[in-house]
Amino acid sequence: QSQLVESGGGLVQPGGSLRLSCAVSGLTVNHYAIGWFRQAPGKEREGVGCISSSGGDTNYADSVKGRFTVSRDNAKNTVYLHLSSVKPEDTAVYYCAAAYTLRVLVRSTIPCPSRQEYEYWGRGTQVTVSS
Repeated sequence: QSQLVESGGGLVQPGGSLRLSCAVSGLTVNHYAIGWFRQAPGKEREGVGCISSSGGDTNYADSVKGRFTVSRDNAKNTVYLHLSSVKPEDTAVYYCAAAYTLRVLVRSTIPCPSRQEYEYWGRGTQVTVSS
């Protein structure tokens, strides 16, 4: 059974840092590109960033570029989202999602795959930025 499980969310002060993890099971993780998304109350789910199956390429939404970093450790079947210099508007439920690498393209020069291109989703982890 394919499963993605996010963890690491919590309460963080503005300007602080947090690392989210996405543990992948039931999939050959190095065959999948991973995307991170977030959804704030009353808002649409939006893409935050993505990473290619090998980890060699990443891209980010403009709103988080320079502050968030996606990385992965395929040996541990885990993908990470490092949040830094967080702002109250970063408050949301954060989700990871997997897309088969032969069906999508992840490059630093083109936008991340759209939400509809991801096949597997986690249930999310809450991040709250507040003093």
